[in-house]
Amino acid sequence: MSIFPLPMFERDADPAHRDAMTDAEVYARLKAPSSIVVKFGSIKLIGEYPYDGSAKPGCGSRMVARTHRGTEITEMLTTTCPNSGCSKSISRHEMLEYVDNSGGKDYPFHTNGRILRVATVEDMNAWSAMRDRFMDTELQAVRAEAKSMGFTMKIVEVEPVLGGEHVTVHYLSEERVDFRELVPALARRFGARVEMHQIGARDEARLTADYEKCGQHCCCKNFLKVLMPVSMKSAKTQKASLDPLKISGRCGRLMCCLRYEDQTYDELKKRLPKNKSRVGTSEGPGTVIDSKILVQLVLVRLDHNGVDIAVPVEELLPEDACPQPAAQPDPFRGMRREDVARRTGGAGRTADNRAPKDAQQSTFKDAAKRAESAPRMPSSASSPSPSLSPSSPSTPSASSSSPANATNPTPALGNTPAPAKPLDPSAPLSGTGLNTGSPEQPSTTGPKKRRRRRGRGKGGAQGGGQGGAPSSGPNSGPNGGPSGQSPS
Repeated sequence: MSIFPLPMFERDADPAHRDAMTDAEVYARLKAPSSIVVKFGSIKLIGEYPYDGSAKPGCGSRMVARTHRGTEITEMLTTTCPNSGCSKSISRHEMLEYVDNSGGKDYPFHTNGRILRVATVEDMNAWSAMRDRFMDTELQAVRAEAKSMGFTMKIVEVEPVLGGEHVTVHYLSEERVDFRELVPALARRFGARVEMHQIGARDEARLTADYEKCGQHCCCKNFLKVLMPVSMKSAKTQKASLDPLKISGRCGRLMCCLRYEDQTYDELKKRLPKNKSRVGTSEGPGTVIDSKILVQLVLVRLDHNGVDIAVPVEELLPEDACPQPAAQPDPFRGMRREDVARRTGGAGRTADNRAPKDAQQSTFKDAAKRAESAPRMPSSASSPSPSLSPSSPSTPSASSSSPANATNPTPALGNTPAPAKPLDPSAPLSGTGLNTGSPEQPSTTGPKKRRRRRGRGKGGAQGGGQGGAPSSGPNSGPNGGPSGQSPS
């Protein structure tokens, strides 16, 4: 079955009846670039070299270039030609501005070289075979040679170029190493000029690492050319996790991405007030207790009610210029006391009228301490003479229980009475139970019997309760004195 051309397709094939050109027509009208920006080497050095060929390569094309190290395979990044047709093409001014912002003089940018041609299949096969040989066989040979000479450095990679005239040995060492014996030995082995390049932990990750925990290629391997030190201050400013396992990269150092937004965080942090500073809000003055850098919010604790509120930094006011909160009205104003007590459960008009529990407890404790520190009435067994105690002025000590009575018994009834003991003039006298002029009764029983009798007898109970001195004799009266006698 033959295919008949349709009129509509024949019309579209005619450029005169189309609004847009095909990709082939667009590529045919392009001019070859005059300079090409490429990256080369294991460290991914950047260079811009002139190009005078007729081919029109695109981004990612492999080129053979003559660099400052020799003839090697490079990868095309973009062109500085404005009509190259590539969406990633930039001007030379934009490229130099990018280099200046990405490290300036430290940025590995080279211009001493030339683009020779677009890499062919033979060039790529030769480069692949040479790279595999140096990554396996030659790397082990260099490590063995360095170990035999007593070097403690770590050989990371041996990098050749396509022409074979230059070999770079990347090594990791904490100290400076003298290579006067190793370099000539390696030059004789490779038949090329040998360069010893000391690197750090971040450069080692650039050569050996592949992907980071974010799922992307390591920044140092992909686009980052200048590896600046990263401090813990950046992690604290960004309020990131301070766990070393979470903020460390493949190199074991702090991740380079902490430095990307550090300048932005510093600029935003300068706009926020410091913690514990005084600020004013639309609801009254307060104290700053926390802040959020990215969202520019400040957490303020108000003075009048202690409530925490989040305020944008643009709405903060000076402390003396912010509106003052109004006084809280009395909710029980105009009500009777009975209604207030009924609503508050008998607590009073306001909660401030009630003494706190801790204040009441402290009052009770002080009263108990004063009672304990006051002098007490001496016991009957240890008191040498009858006297009135300040704590109980109307209760004299028992004369029959004194040590003098126990050792020197008094005469029988009818003898000369003993002189009265002096009393405390400051103590009040009680009219009952005082028998200062009566003779003391002889003790016929021991102290234990007297205590038991005094506790059980009616006279002892009354004497103790009324302040009189209980008698131990058999003829004791109800007031504690001898029966049939009165005070003289």
